[in-house]
Amino acid sequence: MRYSASFSVLACAAFLLTSCAAGGAVSGQAASAQVASTGQEAASFERDRQSILAMAGDYKVTFDFIETVPFVEGYELKDRKLSGGNEIVRVVEDTGDFISLQHILVVGPEDDPIVVKHWRQDWRYEPQRVLVFIGGNAWEWRDVPAVERAGAWSQTVYQVDDAPRYGAVGEWTYEDGIAEWTPPAEWRPLPRRDMTTRDDYHAVDAVNRHTLTPDGWVHEQTNSKLILTGEPQALVREIGVNTYRRNSGFDVAVGDAYWAATENYWAGVRDEWGKIEAEYPRFAITIKGETEDLYNPLLSLAGEVQAGERDTASAVAEARTVIRSFVTPDVGALVGRLRPTTTPAGGGEG
Repeated sequence: MRYSASFSVLACAAFLLTSCAAGGAVSGQAASAQVASTGQEAASFERDRQSILAMAGDYKVTFDFIETVPFVEGYELKDRKLSGGNEIVRVVEDTGDFISLQHILVVGPEDDPIVVKHWRQDWRYEPQRVLVFIGGNAWEWRDVPAVERAGAWSQTVYQVDDAPRYGAVGEWTYEDGIAEWTPPAEWRPLPRRDMTTRDDYHAVDAVNRHTLTPDGWVHEQTNSKLILTGEPQALVREIGVNTYRRNSGFDVAVGDAYWAATENYWAGVRDEWGKIEAEYPRFAITIKGETEDLYNPLLSLAGEVQAGERDTASAVAEARTVIRSFVTPDVGALVGRLRPTTTPAGGGEG
């Protein structure tokens, strides 16, 4: 009995030691897996960051849009719209999980180039919410579920006056040697090429894909132009390809000079829009259609700052007043925010 008892004690001890050893091995394997997973996530995160930062630079740009499929009886496809110019893209901010890129066009004759502040794209890693367009110059915050934001980036696009334009969430992928970011379709406002020439639709349901290429990158778009006076109705589908080819054979310095002279002013403008976004779960610009009455004064103030005719602080103060005069949290019904339509769907240009 004593032998048996001793054996039993030794067996139990051996079992416990074996179990502890096995448990240690399992714990060690789990720790190693966790470290490996963390390392892979860090590598993936950095790879995505470099893909976004790769869009900064100097470019020859082509904007190419063609309507392809009509969805309303009697609608005739409009002529292809092809334009372009030179553009610089600069990093405004990079805090790791947030990157902001500012586009600045340099167009016109070589001996007298014209600088135009263009769009801005803000990228945020694993965002808890994203600002989306809801039609009629209005936007709202949309929560992003944890399963959708894991490993994903939001891109929020802003207009020439730093007012919001549209936002979406998607993942960077690298299959077949292609680095690209593709979100689900989201609404966005009319492009200016249509906003200023026609009024037979109200919003664009768009997939905006960003793809890196050997000589730059492309912004591919699949756009459904929507009529929103009742249930959303697609008027026509459009394919767009904005091509950014690396090129410094233009007056890059004039674009950089504009930004150096006005970046503090525009920082103040962005700050005001940021406050509005933080204050309201949804908000609207009270102008129907093209927002010239908002962006023209803001661009003019930037011009005065650049020319040395206005100090930055006073220009920012006036810009804040202008912005607030056109913003309201009282969004109201969509139909009340739409600009009047004078051209029937399927008719000619408005």
